[in-house]
Amino acid sequence: MEVQLPESAYHLIFKNVGRFIDLSDEEKVLFKSLLKSGSAKRKEFVMQPGKVAMHEYFVTKGCLKVYSIDRNGVEHVSMFAIEDFWTGDMASFMLEQPSTYFIKALEDSEFLMISKESFECLFQEIPKFERFYRNLYQRSLVGYIERTNQGISLTAEARYEIFLNKYPHIANRITQKDLAAYLGITPEFLSMIRSKMSKR
Repeated sequence: MEVQLPESAYHLIFKNVGRFIDLSDEEKVLFKSLLKSGSAKRKEFVMQPGKVAMHEYFVTKGCLKVYSIDRNGVEHVSMFAIEDFWTGDMASFMLEQPSTYFIKALEDSEFLMISKESFECLFQEIPKFERFYRNLYQRSLVGYIERTNQGISLTAEARYEIFLNKYPHIANRITQKDLAAYLGITPEFLSMIRSKMSKR
């Protein structure tokens, strides 16, 4: 659902982009004009499988969960996106192929969106944005590789500790069930890990 977001939402995305590239006032105006604003109530879907991802999302308020469901009905969480996070299905968005992911709001959420058409316009009008998105996608790829390696080589307890250290601001905003689905374990096993750690 498209909504009117406060100016602070745009300040947040300008600050995010500013970590990699400097934008002039004119470039900020153009960038802002290419963005759409949206919102989702808690438990509402932002995206579902089977359709091509039409936007990339930048969260300005709330928390989104990106996940898939396997043939046995088991949920696998890829990421949680809170304020100042980009999310979406990059493969579906770039290759224009049907997504296999759900994006669901875990809290009432607000976000800025950029479409494929606006994405291409941005690169044409402000070429330095290619550097920004290259950095963004490189970091995403590195994170994916690190997480895959952790799943192979580390215990569930070690993966849980890494999550707590890396995302302490997310841990208290999600359920035990969702966190377990992110770690690839059952909620019961996560409860055992938490109990064990609390006795240290």
